[in-house]
Amino acid sequence: MPMNPSDQIDKLIAETTDWRGETLVGVRKSFLEADREIIEEWKWMGSPVWSCNGIIAVGNAHKKHVKLTFANGAHIADPDKLFNNGLDGNKWRSIDFFEGDKVDSRALKNLIRAAIDYNK
Repeated sequence: MPMNPSDQIDKLIAETTDWRGETLVGVRKSFLEADREIIEEWKWMGSPVWSCNGIIAVGNAHKKHVKLTFANGAHIADPDKLFNNGLDGNKWRSIDFFEGDKVDSRALKNLIRAAIDYNK
């Protein structure tokens, strides 16, 4: 029997035993605290996805960074300048976290809420 998405994300975090796992914990916490209607999903053969009225963002732990890609990032305000990748695109924008980077929970929650508003 397949695991539910939240359990799959728990497993991914448990298996990512370095700083990338800690970063995923902080990112996930920000999503779950930003809005109680956010749904965790598991898509594309192993990617955590957070949705509310549509996809908000996809998270991935890569070899040297954690990538948090916002599906409609080009259309939402980013006053805290969290986006640092895909800035020339007309749809997706991402935040790449590298070792030593901290998750700015307040700013990330604001970005998440702006994405939810866009989805509505």
